[in-house]
Amino acid sequence: MHKPELLSPAGNFEKLKIALAYGADAVYGGVSHFSLRLRSGKEFSYESFAEAVDYTHKLGKKIFVTINGFPFNAQIELLKKHIEKMAAMQPDAFIVAAPGVVRLAQELAPQIPLHLSTQANVLNYLDAQVFYDMGVKRIVAAREVSLKDLAQIKKMIPQLEIEAFVHGSMCFAYSGRCLISSVQSGRVSNRGSCANDCRFPYTLYAQNEESGTLFKIEEDEAGTHIMNAKDLNLSGHLDEILQSGVIDALKIEGRTKSAYYAAITAKTYRQAIDEFATPHFETSKYVQELATTKNRGFNDGYLVSKPYEKHGEQNLEHSISEGTHQVCAQVSEDGLTCLSKHLLSLHVKYELVLPRKLDSSIDNATGTISFEDGKWMIEFKKLCTTNNKFFDAVHSGNTNPIVLPCKLPAFTFLRMKI
Repeated sequence: MHKPELLSPAGNFEKLKIALAYGADAVYGGVSHFSLRLRSGKEFSYESFAEAVDYTHKLGKKIFVTINGFPFNAQIELLKKHIEKMAAMQPDAFIVAAPGVVRLAQELAPQIPLHLSTQANVLNYLDAQVFYDMGVKRIVAAREVSLKDLAQIKKMIPQLEIEAFVHGSMCFAYSGRCLISSVQSGRVSNRGSCANDCRFPYTLYAQNEESGTLFKIEEDEAGTHIMNAKDLNLSGHLDEILQSGVIDALKIEGRTKSAYYAAITAKTYRQAIDEFATPHFETSKYVQELATTKNRGFNDGYLVSKPYEKHGEQNLEHSISEGTHQVCAQVSEDGLTCLSKHLLSLHVKYELVLPRKLDSSIDNATGTISFEDGKWMIEFKKLCTTNNKFFDAVHSGNTNPIVLPCKLPAFTFLRMKI
């Protein structure tokens, strides 16, 4: 069976490296211009993104550029220059949303394949055919489309690649077409500066228009976070998705999420794809591992369930992201030290989250690394910095690199169950 491509978010250069190290086949990101993630786009300059393209290609993997904003007339000339600059870096595709940008990209950079953003809201084979005829190689399906409908699109246009979101934040609005942020804070969602107003708590009022009387609707079990959608997690349905053979790429949302999120999502979906059709495939373990990341609660979206069949898709209680585990430290790129992300203490065992397997256990003056109950664990006998400062405990915010008992794979994480 053909394995679908695993596509991970690259919010910055470090997260790009982490996603690729943990198993992503491809990454997507961009600079702030004309991208729907301005905050993450500012993590990249033109120079650093060019480096990221080279880095990705040296690993034999792919990188796609997001140019999926909706430009105004005054921005067209700047958009032309931006397309030319990004094309010169030779990425593997542009992700675009507006039909005019599709045509413009073909005129200015015909050598760069085009992927159609989920913002274009393709739900059927008629719309898919229009964009395919325009030269689009791949569509990123609308969040609201079903697997059955995607199968029909694939049947009608077999050469068209289909990419579908399987994990990440969900927008309250239909295909992200939201004006709440624009109205409340002047930040335009479809131009990349959404303020996530749907995550806020709201108080409801009822007004009698004849008398002008205003009644406050008191909070009940429905809660106050009335527009706060749970996060998408389709790991429990991967057998159905992979068996269909319809999806060419599984996409993970989250360019503004943490480095740990980039690692765990790439690692878990990579494992699931590789283990499919083997005795090791078990959806429950993928669901459990993804629950270690911070989330607002999970739902399975609309790919495998119809909207009228679904209940409990909103987290009405709060917008706080919580996970089953706490990240305590992150290993440096050279693998020799780690930085505290929460609390590191002496004689406490931390689980290691690794991009690849270790060869053997370690026991020396600095600490131990052992394999226990199917997990690699690390315990510090001393917490020593590279300039020989010693601590009994190291808290987050302490920027002193802590020496490890031995060299570990780059971007390994130390975690504890909460």
